[in-house]
Amino acid sequence: MSNSPRERAVICLSGGMDSCVCAALAARDYDVYAVHFSYGQRTEAREQRSAEEVARLTGVKELMHLKIDLFRRIGGSALTDTSIAVPAAPAEEASIGAEIPVTYVPFRNAHFLSAAVSWAEVLGAKTIFIGAVEQDSSGYPDCRPAYYDAFNELIRQGTKEGDIRIVTPLIAMRKSEIVRLGVELGAPFHVSWSCYSGESEACGVCESCILRLRAFRDAGTTDPIPYASGREAS
Repeated sequence: MSNSPRERAVICLSGGMDSCVCAALAARDYDVYAVHFSYGQRTEAREQRSAEEVARLTGVKELMHLKIDLFRRIGGSALTDTSIAVPAAPAEEASIGAEIPVTYVPFRNAHFLSAAVSWAEVLGAKTIFIGAVEQDSSGYPDCRPAYYDAFNELIRQGTKEGDIRIVTPLIAMRKSEIVRLGVELGAPFHVSWSCYSGESEACGVCESCILRLRAFRDAGTTDPIPYASGREAS
């Protein structure tokens, strides 16, 4: 067995289901440094706890917690603006993603990735992981492959060496495939959190909960987090 040090990678770690699997995947091949953002989202404290636990259980070398206020001040999203209600998912699940929902946080991932790139430059890491998913998603524009192609070009042009790359290993996968991969990797789903509004129990009715529940159901396994009123059985 080689004793040579492993390459470093940075991951944007939200604490959600997809980033949980992404962390387990990254930790298989890299020494991982995770960055987590509190940005005024409704479930800010719960997401931070999830990120901390995912980082601990996947062997992340360091977790940097960054707090930014601009999204709360800008508003315009149900996740950061208390005057906008978090809607229930459409009754027809197939319509999820047909339009960009009010839970979209304007240009959020660009801010997250910019911080990750800055830290990667300092760490000497050449790879940045983010658990973006285009399939079975709410249709956020900053989760599309073209977005990351463009951002990688920005990195090439705007960093000292130009050799850092964002990778999105889950972006073309169905949510059920992500669950199966997570089970295979031993990803700590039990500490992850996806709900847009609940912190002690997941609501089970927002788009994020519905997509997550469907993914576990289609993967033939049970979601281990608590849901309000037994929603997980629906």
